[in-house]
Amino acid sequence: MAGRGRAPSGRAQKASRNAVRAVVASDGRLGGFALPDGALGVNDVGGPVQWHPQTVAWWQSWRASPQGCRMVTDVDWQFLLDTARMHHEFWTRGRWEFGAELRLRVAKFGATPEDRSRLRFEIDISNDIAVVGTANTSSRNADRHSRWRVDPVPP
Repeated sequence: MAGRGRAPSGRAQKASRNAVRAVVASDGRLGGFALPDGALGVNDVGGPVQWHPQTVAWWQSWRASPQGCRMVTDVDWQFLLDTARMHHEFWTRGRWEFGAELRLRVAKFGATPEDRSRLRFEIDISNDIAVVGTANTSSRNADRHSRWRVDPVPP
């Protein structure tokens, strides 16, 4: 099974366990560039192969993400473009064996909360109104539970 195991708990890591985590916030701008036409070759009629709609949505979400706003080098975006080609094949041709590689590649950019924890950064969602119920991190149990309470629908 691909992936990383637990990090070794050497002396140097124990000393840095309380290291300050970076907080990344979106600045509202799109990072990177639009998916390039022609990157997938040409179709039967000589036009460029169109990106799969799932890949277009996936790419746009990376461009709008706090991580995408902070990726500053062309190398970052070229690596993500290669990943987009895999993503396109994953959805267009059902190449499910690409799933593991996709997971490993997006982990390098902090796709999941676990990935961000490993990379030692957090996303500031205080200005993000689309996310509901996660911005309040109060330590009181009542607050924690009330954020997730769902009121029953009246009959």
